[in-house]
Amino acid sequence: MSETAQGRPAWVRRHKAAVVLIGLVLVLVGVVAGWGFYVNKQIGDVPRVDAGIQPVTGGAAAEKHRAVNVLLAGTDSRSPGELARLVRSGWKPGAMRSDTIMLLHVDKDREHAYLISIPRDTWAAIPGHGRQKINAAFSIGGPSLYVRTIEQFTGLRVDHLAVIDWEGFKDLSRAVGGVDVMVPETVTDPENNITWHQGKVHLEGENALLYVRQRHNLPNGDFDRINRQQNFLRALMSKLVARGTMLNPVTLTRTVDAVTSQLTLDSTFSNSEVRQLALSLRGIRKKDVIFTTVPLEHYARIDGQAVNIVDQDEVRRLFAAAKADDLDYYLNISGDSVLPGPNVVR
Repeated sequence: MSETAQGRPAWVRRHKAAVVLIGLVLVLVGVVAGWGFYVNKQIGDVPRVDAGIQPVTGGAAAEKHRAVNVLLAGTDSRSPGELARLVRSGWKPGAMRSDTIMLLHVDKDREHAYLISIPRDTWAAIPGHGRQKINAAFSIGGPSLYVRTIEQFTGLRVDHLAVIDWEGFKDLSRAVGGVDVMVPETVTDPENNITWHQGKVHLEGENALLYVRQRHNLPNGDFDRINRQQNFLRALMSKLVARGTMLNPVTLTRTVDAVTSQLTLDSTFSNSEVRQLALSLRGIRKKDVIFTTVPLEHYARIDGQAVNIVDQDEVRRLFAAAKADDLDYYLNISGDSVLPGPNVVR
């Protein structure tokens, strides 16, 4: 036996800790690479739909150097892939609704993300269909009319569309072991016969869905429901970025499964663009994500419907600031509609 071969066991014995460490690193690299492959496959399996969005010249490479607007829709579908099937077969008005409308604006420097909610009862112009509640756009014409309506309402280009069924949030909340929110005062939801008692409430599964969907018996109706949705997302984000969560492969896998199983993206949102955007946001922390809602002027009844009349001047300023990629400045001087602290959300 050669001297080199004889020396190896001795070296291993003397450097046992180093050998174990090297082995762990190699295993970790293999797991991460394998998990990355798994995530990429899951994203690739997400259904895509034609939403009438024209891709930016240069694709992911071009988006890396500018602000990005992603339109989010929460729908009432019950089966994965249902939206894609409806779009392929020809949209039928009333086939699906989207009562949750959010616009995610990620700034050019990837240092802040702004989640702007638009109440479903906002009275707005829907291309080709006159003025109606803004959520009617999705019901009438599906993803493409939805995108056109929001672009017209905001004056912004929608770069991508992401649609997720609120039912998926039950699985998502379970994947991370639930989240805690504070209820400032006891309130009953007569629609679902549930009472939220003052104090800390653990949201997981069905009760997470009931929390984000309540609007009856809340003082500000849909606006309070939006605050609840944003409050839940804020708590969920805090849980996801927690060190213990991010380093737990089981939790991460469950989270990816929960999201991708109920997700539909527009056909221009490629795997590479999803990865590019996700990687560019890796430095963002909870404090860098700002939740806000379009400003309300007053409530009204039009054609027998209860609707929201937004403050047009403030809405124009809000989205002009987004277009100029200067939302931070705008919200510092006109921040009345920013989500309040976690201890006061009704």
